[in-house]
Amino acid sequence: MANMKMEKNPMPEQDPVVRAGNFDEVALGYTPEMAMDEAKRCLNCHNMPCRSGCPVSVRIPEFIAKVAAGDFDAAYEIITSTNSLPAVCGRVCPQEKQCESKCVRGIKGEAVGIGRLERFVADYHMNKEVKDEVKVPESNGHRVAVVGSGPASLTCAGDLRKMGYDVTIYEAFHKPGGVLVYGIPQFRLPKEIVAAEVENLKKMGVKIITDAIIGKSITVDELFEDEKYEAVFVGSGAGLPQFLRIPGENLLGVYSANELLTRVNLMKAYRDDYDTPIKHFNRVAVVGAGNVAMDASRVAKRLGAEHVYITYRRGKDELPARKEEVEHAEAEGIEFNLLNNPVAIIGDETGHVTGIELVKQELGEPDEKGRRKPVPIEGSNWVLDVDTVIIAIGTSPNPLIRNTTGGLTFTKKGGIEANEVGQTSREGVFAGGDAVTGAATVILAMGAGKAGAKGIDEYIKSKQ
Repeated sequence: MANMKMEKNPMPEQDPVVRAGNFDEVALGYTPEMAMDEAKRCLNCHNMPCRSGCPVSVRIPEFIAKVAAGDFDAAYEIITSTNSLPAVCGRVCPQEKQCESKCVRGIKGEAVGIGRLERFVADYHMNKEVKDEVKVPESNGHRVAVVGSGPASLTCAGDLRKMGYDVTIYEAFHKPGGVLVYGIPQFRLPKEIVAAEVENLKKMGVKIITDAIIGKSITVDELFEDEKYEAVFVGSGAGLPQFLRIPGENLLGVYSANELLTRVNLMKAYRDDYDTPIKHFNRVAVVGAGNVAMDASRVAKRLGAEHVYITYRRGKDELPARKEEVEHAEAEGIEFNLLNNPVAIIGDETGHVTGIELVKQELGEPDEKGRRKPVPIEGSNWVLDVDTVIIAIGTSPNPLIRNTTGGLTFTKKGGIEANEVGQTSREGVFAGGDAVTGAATVILAMGAGKAGAKGIDEYIKSKQ
């Protein structure tokens, strides 16, 4: 019997006052009873509109029906038939813009909590005492190299391995996971979860080589010529931070959100038993208002900052971050300084940040994308006293591959040009994720990894 409750079951969370002082996960996950109750809200629509909203085509109504029946193992089988990283997706996917935005229950009330159910199933599987044997697909004798180990690469590697390819991932950092480990904070996506998903791929037979910088330690050409790979998938992400190009950006106490998050997440600056160098924050301005800005502001708060201000040139309705992230930040005491644009960062004679000069904005006419353009109000400049400025206005792809790989073409923003199955202008080289699009979401990168695996499979078969 369907449960016709209008609202979805709320997600249990740590108390905001408590969690603002720790790095433990904020959302605590459904209990089996909550999950089954939520699953019963699904109408099991015949034409499954939710699936059309999922970049990796999870068989949503099928897995939800299994949760409703209490068969969580079968639900896990169904999800992982198309999605290699369910515990990650259940946590960081913007479901409200994807699967849940198409859910029929959302017309009168709230959509089914698809993401929450996916997370529940993945966590249930991960916490089982007796793990199922991971199936190791038989080798088809063909070898593929994957550059990077973020969401696009992990998905591509997982899908290729399931088809029988021998896959080796080359990762520049000392830990696999890409943006999932260096970009997204522990309280939103625990590192243990990513490590467990990576472990699953290794058990399936995916090889991972860390501390290998493609373009430095080994080039794409050498992967073909010396290592004899038949195809290469480039999923190297967008790790190059963008800056504001305003006076004072080179003062001490100015960080890119990328650097801050990498120091805290990958180099564990949040733990007392690590001596990763990190500044002691007190008053922090974060410039930008996307998910990364929310992450950076919440990290600064947890590292002891008394005041953290989100500084953004548009208003509340235009915030690009997920609604849930904005609500979490507000609950934790992050202060929003909207309709303010930075024009300079101010420092003292020792070169340390003492403030940020802002100019107030009003919203003018909508631009071609329909977003109202911020217009500065003349003579409204003012200075906010801060000792730290974190810049979170986006990232672009690292130019290393661009500078060391012949035969590729690039977009104006530095992304690799690739078609819908990831094929680039160079034969045998495929690409996907942020390395192609510039910074976007985890799930879109996963969708690109999936498409790339399909493209590589078709390409290698066509040459036989």
